[in-house]
Amino acid sequence: MKNIRNFCIVAHIDHGKSTLADRLLELTNTIPKRLLKEQVLDSMDLERERGITIRSKTVRMKYSYLGQEFILNLIDTPGHVDFTYEVMRVVKACEGAILVVDATQGVEAQTVSNTRLAIDANLKIIPVINKIDLGNANIELTKQQIRNFLGLTEEPILISAKTGYGVDDLLKKIVEKIPSPTYIETDKAIGLVFDAFYDQYKFVVMYVKVLSGKFRPGTTFKFKSVEEVVYKVEEVGYIKLNLEQAEELTSGEVGYIVAGIKDIHLIHIGEIICEPDVDVNNIELPATIKKHKEPKPYVFAGIYPLSPKDYENLKSALQKLHLTDYSLSFRAVSSKVLGAGFHCGFLGSLHLDIVKERLEREYNLDIIVTLPNVEYKILLKNNKEIIVNTTSDFPDYSQIQKVYEPITKTTVITPLEYVSNVIETCKQFRAEVIEQNYIDDKHVIVAFEIPLSEIIVNFFDTIKSVSRGYASFDYEQIGYKESDLVKLEVVVNNETIDSFCYITHRTKAYNVACKILEKLKKTIPRHLFTIPLQVKCLGKIIAREDIPALKKDVLAKCYGGDVTRKRKLLEKQKEGKKRMKQIGSVDIPKETFIELLKI
Repeated sequence: MKNIRNFCIVAHIDHGKSTLADRLLELTNTIPKRLLKEQVLDSMDLERERGITIRSKTVRMKYSYLGQEFILNLIDTPGHVDFTYEVMRVVKACEGAILVVDATQGVEAQTVSNTRLAIDANLKIIPVINKIDLGNANIELTKQQIRNFLGLTEEPILISAKTGYGVDDLLKKIVEKIPSPTYIETDKAIGLVFDAFYDQYKFVVMYVKVLSGKFRPGTTFKFKSVEEVVYKVEEVGYIKLNLEQAEELTSGEVGYIVAGIKDIHLIHIGEIICEPDVDVNNIELPATIKKHKEPKPYVFAGIYPLSPKDYENLKSALQKLHLTDYSLSFRAVSSKVLGAGFHCGFLGSLHLDIVKERLEREYNLDIIVTLPNVEYKILLKNNKEIIVNTTSDFPDYSQIQKVYEPITKTTVITPLEYVSNVIETCKQFRAEVIEQNYIDDKHVIVAFEIPLSEIIVNFFDTIKSVSRGYASFDYEQIGYKESDLVKLEVVVNNETIDSFCYITHRTKAYNVACKILEKLKKTIPRHLFTIPLQVKCLGKIIAREDIPALKKDVLAKCYGGDVTRKRKLLEKQKEGKKRMKQIGSVDIPKETFIELLKI
């Protein structure tokens, strides 16, 4: 156990975590040179295309130092704020963290957030300054920011993950500075489940850190939350680029366990597994493992299959995705327009976008995603408080006494020259400035209170645009605040469409209504009858557009004769259109939902 080092790499997005992981794998000869490629741990096509890490990746390496062989278990984590839960669950399986800071960008918002997570988990943090080979690298300023803003006094290691400079020194520091795993003083097998995925042949595969004892084929165990059911280990092994079978997993090691579990609902990330005769409540677990925090979704949207026959396939896909992405939540719902589907919870708009892409690519599903919204608290006039996370559940305004919306503390780090642009732009998102602090003479950190509903769509892109890409932001939900919110009901051909309804601030109601109608008019195809599009607010129509009817030339066959014959045909067509409008249904294409997501 004294020669095992479990550590993760944490940083802001695009600071070089995955490239550093590549160099570590190369220097420890974990990967043959012929198989080496950029961002080798980012196995998903989606990750490679977007240049971001979506899921944390675990890999076991061997490193010889001072005549001894060390086992290094590396976990590469995502850097985007929407995947913070991945970092939260990973730090529980580690004793140390490599904090990577880009020498050209300096300390950014998610750097601060991830550092706090590592400190809360009592990890030994090794600060690293990356990209020192670039011409615009400012090493001294970055060192100053790490000291002053992160409170890390240790001298950072200077590296270039791309060229490999300094990475060998970092490997030595990992062995010297990061402590070996702590253990529970018992010979009984106890482990922490920190990740899992579904394999069609092995069923559920659990990633486990062994806290005490040994897990080997034949070992029986139970879950702490479901003590009455006992399972038998079928296979154990180590996590390299592929799963590598082993005879046993011993205390302090990180590996995988297969126990023939088919029901993916049994697996909870952060769960403790132990031998059946162990009373887990009487065992002193590490404090960080006890403090397990369930992910709480911030953004909600409906996901529906384009074809009703794909409902069961969508359900199965969401269950398997939930196993690899525990922060995704879902429940079955039904819509008058879209049929049976699922109401899903996400950690942010990028998380929603990634889930949508994975469902379409990995499971070949054709789906419709409705407008994203957040969770509101509503105090009714009978003094009953309800929580609403779908627009269709939003009660009639006559029943409402007060509406409370979720508020975030949003931290924006920006160069000093763009701070006024950032503040003015944030005010358009109903932001209030809480505080301003200067990191150094060139960078400032501004904390805002912003409603969550304002930052889930377009906020990130807008902030990047006004700061020429230099600003970064991080947010956390801090509670609820009373607000003057109204529900916009979208009426298509005199029928209210629940999926298009929108909750917004009263001051923005008309502008949002016009944008919705503009998108609907552009994407809904013309029919043989006029389609009225209306937006209703507080019982009144506040905006209207019409999609004109396609006109069939009924006079084409009239090459002469009395004018009364032509009039008769036109009147007949007029009556037919009137009847068609009463009983006709409007075909709403998938593109309409995609366009509405961009509002």
